Amino acid sequence: MKIIQRPESILETFPRKGGAEPDATHYCPGCGHGIVHKLIGECIDELGIRDDTILISPVGCSVFAYYYFDTGNVQAAHGRAPAVGTGIKRARPGSIVISYQGDGDLAAIGGNNILQAANRGENLTVIFINNAIYGMTGGQLAPTSILGMHTATTPRGREFSDYGSPMRMAELLANLDGVSFSARHALTTPAKINRTKKAIKKALQYQMENRGFSIVEILSQCPTGWKMDPVDSLQWIEENMVPAFPLGTFKDTPHDRLTPPEPANYDPDLVERIVRHKAEGGGEHIRLHEAPWADAFGGKGGQWDAIRMKVAGFGGQGVLMLGELAARSSMLQGLNVTWLPSYGPEMRGGTANCSVVVSTRDIGNPMVDKSEVLIAMNRPSLEKFEQDVQPGGVIFYDSSLINIEPSRKDVEVHPVPATKIADGLGMGRVANVVILGAIHKALGFPDAERIEETIRLISKNDKILEINRKAFQAGIDSI
Repeated sequence: MKIIQRPESILETFPRKGGAEPDATHYCPGCGHGIVHKLIGECIDELGIRDDTILISPVGCSVFAYYYFDTGNVQAAHGRAPAVGTGIKRARPGSIVISYQGDGDLAAIGGNNILQAANRGENLTVIFINNAIYGMTGGQLAPTSILGMHTATTPRGREFSDYGSPMRMAELLANLDGVSFSARHALTTPAKINRTKKAIKKALQYQMENRGFSIVEILSQCPTGWKMDPVDSLQWIEENMVPAFPLGTFKDTPHDRLTPPEPANYDPDLVERIVRHKAEGGGEHIRLHEAPWADAFGGKGGQWDAIRMKVAGFGGQGVLMLGELAARSSMLQGLNVTWLPSYGPEMRGGTANCSVVVSTRDIGNPMVDKSEVLIAMNRPSLEKFEQDVQPGGVIFYDSSLINIEPSRKDVEVHPVPATKIADGLGMGRVANVVILGAIHKALGFPDAERIEETIRLISKNDKILEINRKAFQAGIDSI
């Protein structure tokens, strides 16, 4: 005897905004989302992956998925679930990432995101709900609305001359080399629901085996958006959607991929100290003098658990390259790094800055709002970012171009005549490497050998390599 019950991966109650009953769903009567939720929950339970699963729910009716699943959940901006999933999967290769998306989200605003993730062969599972309409926002035309379909924005029906044909995403993505599995199923009969579940389970198994990108498109009913009875909506799928969107498997060729790296090993005692520090009202950046990896950051290793750098100046000064040099050399040192650029549209003369985070632990946020280290290569940058430096932090500034001193008295300050030194070497654009040398001397970081390797990578010829070496040494000598 088979007992039909709620999957353990589905929450017992569904709390929602507005004070509605906790066991009331968000979905309209006859909506297919509830069926798909149950199928996903059953597959998660049967595969034993609940503790590893992270479900991403973007904008649209799919956004409510985070109310139902007892798993990790992340809400993404409209259409961006594949990009968010890529970041999560690369940061946590052992996780099982499910991108749960509707047709307007995936095939319209998120069209480029899904294409690029699929083309890269990201090891994700995408559940694509196709109800041929914008179900949440008023029943407008969607990329999957079939020819002749009446919607809020096509009251006379979808015409090819005006809107083209509906997009067949399962077939489209199946043509990409990075895709391992692409299938389309429906929710109209018990037999077809069972086939849908088998496809979902296979897609998840492929992800568990690190076999590449999988997508399961599901033809789902939207009685409210279609303005029809829930029973009639099932017949409408069979008579109208299935001919436009044939059911079946369009690709089933799992890739042979490399085994993903093991997650980083955590020091439980260190994690406990960090949690306790924050619980007791400590600042964001805990200072752990006893950390076993303290020497990784040279002279400042006993003070910082990570180095968050803000590098800023005019476009054309090599601001972004300076940040990249620091990040690359740190990466070669075996540390975790992020490098996030920010710049205006101007090729030269516009403002530019980048955020660099270097840590021995996983990095949760690449943005640097409060920095331990500021490198200002022009006066506007010093004036803008000086107040964001943490007390006890360090400011480096190009004293050749900045005719004021930092006003802060609770930070360490290093004026470096970087542009003047670079001009003396016959190549003004190596001022950024001069600054890097000063950073190394003052902080004992990054490692000199790793900086040498990185400089060698960016130097186009031996002449430029030699000038960069001289610039780096001149920066050391300037401190």
